Amino acid sequence: MRIDAHQHFWRYDPERDAWIDEQMTAIARDFMPQDLKPVLAAQGFDGCVAVQADESPAETDLLLELAGAHPWILKVVGWLDPGSDRVMSELDRLADQPRLAGFRHILQALEPEVVEQPAYREGIKAIGERGYTFDLLVHPRHLPAVTDLARSFPHQQFVVDHMAKPNLAQGLASEEGAKWESDMRRIAKHGNVYCKVSGLVTEADWNAWEAPDFAPFLDVVFDCFGADRLMYGSDWPVCLLAASAGEVLDVVKAYLHPFSDNERAQVLGGTAGRFYGISS
Repeated sequence: MRIDAHQHFWRYDPERDAWIDEQMTAIARDFMPQDLKPVLAAQGFDGCVAVQADESPAETDLLLELAGAHPWILKVVGWLDPGSDRVMSELDRLADQPRLAGFRHILQALEPEVVEQPAYREGIKAIGERGYTFDLLVHPRHLPAVTDLARSFPHQQFVVDHMAKPNLAQGLASEEGAKWESDMRRIAKHGNVYCKVSGLVTEADWNAWEAPDFAPFLDVVFDCFGADRLMYGSDWPVCLLAASAGEVLDVVKAYLHPFSDNERAQVLGGTAGRFYGISS
């Protein structure tokens, strides 16, 4: 089964979605299942994982509603703040949702130290005890803190979104690039941590990126995670700021060309299926 492991839906609200600024007019509109289905079909994907974009319980409810109406939305990653005092009540409320695979909290907007707080760790513990996954949306500066989180909760399944958003413009040979590589290799030593090959084109120059720009960074994650802990995600529709979903997939397919059939199959669906509990 081929699975796009990372995409979003939304009904655009300029006040709520203020993160979509004047440079992002291409995505300042509704993006719903009827928009994505032909894109997935054209690329040969059987389905997708819908990931939260807004930070609210209503976002989780919307994605679950869409998944219920469209079976090819295979799983949902909803929103939850592990540090909130409403973690247990929210987990109880969502307990009977078979399409709900896990949760994401937008850590990239917060200081890394938030994951060290006792309440946050209690929330992660509760999420793990319910059998849910946890997506780590972070910047490189968060990697040491979330590595400690992964070490502290070895039975919790984590996935690093967008390869932790490395600074592609600086390059791997820069001090910043070297630090990202070192920290990614360190977190990859924890077998409960996976990584999404996603979100790269929007971390590059939107108008002037080229496929070779990504190769040194892809080399790192393929070396330290291996194909069985890597999963492809288009990051549609956010990717449209810099590329079509087809162009994003072409970058990864070209990189995967020397790999074995099995390794390609893992990255393009197998890993996501195992991680998110999707049966073929």
